[in-house]
Amino acid sequence: MHVFELGFVAAVLLAATPILYAALAGAISAQVGVFNIALEGQMLWGAFAAVAGSYYTGSAWGGVLTALVSTALFSVVLAIGAARWHADPIIIAIGTNLLAIGLTGFLLRVLFDTSGSFSPRGLQGLPKMAFLADVPVIGPIFAGQTALVPLAFVLIVAVGLWLKRSAGGLRLRGVGEHPDAAAALGANVASYQTWVTIVGGALCGIAGAQLALGNVTVFTENMTAGRGWIAVAAVMLVAGRPLWLPVACLGFGAAEALGFRLQGIGAPQQLTDAAPYAITLLVLVATRIRFAKRASLTTT
Repeated sequence: MHVFELGFVAAVLLAATPILYAALAGAISAQVGVFNIALEGQMLWGAFAAVAGSYYTGSAWGGVLTALVSTALFSVVLAIGAARWHADPIIIAIGTNLLAIGLTGFLLRVLFDTSGSFSPRGLQGLPKMAFLADVPVIGPIFAGQTALVPLAFVLIVAVGLWLKRSAGGLRLRGVGEHPDAAAALGANVASYQTWVTIVGGALCGIAGAQLALGNVTVFTENMTAGRGWIAVAAVMLVAGRPLWLPVACLGFGAAEALGFRLQGIGAPQQLTDAAPYAITLLVLVATRIRFAKRASLTTT
């Protein structure tokens, strides 16, 4: 079995895309001074809402829209609590993550009379870009993907350039870096933080939709399995440079895809399942060391 081939590249993109959307949500929240660790819970809620929306509307895109809107509403708790009431965003985010786990499991039983997983016959998954199948190189990579996969990269580049080169983006960054100065110049800091956090929630909804209707066509309790925390690690790794998010997230996606490939050649499942999370821990340690060195240089 050839591990590194075009099919492997496709698997990396598939694994990385939900993390990319969630990491973009965390990155734009960080730009306005809100450290969002609720990505895991928001993505999980988005996955549930996407499957429920697809089931009730009979359309996968209806599921995506349901996930986008409902997860944006779900993020209002963090947005209002942190930006308007100045509560600790870490505490609110932990509560949000726990709420998502409990609420999705509860609604799974109430709405669908099942537990564990929900994949009814006829559940509509997102369509693949099969029209690219005959295109050399691109076809083997993208023909089996949904439109949300390339859209993730387009969004990251667009948002990164907007933050870097537009007046609105620079103003938004100023709110996060120097909130008192921005307020003195007339910027409504709380409003910026509120709406950017809600937009981040919508992006997490898309992440959940891709995970539940694109990567697979099923909802399973706690199916995000730490991907939101991996997105938080990616945000910390890029340190305020969203254009670098694809590099970080593709690294995590490669670890997950490589784990599946290694299982196919006999590697222990426990070892390969742990690979993405081991890399996350290493990234967090490296980030901490980098921050410590930067702080020591600043003090000297």
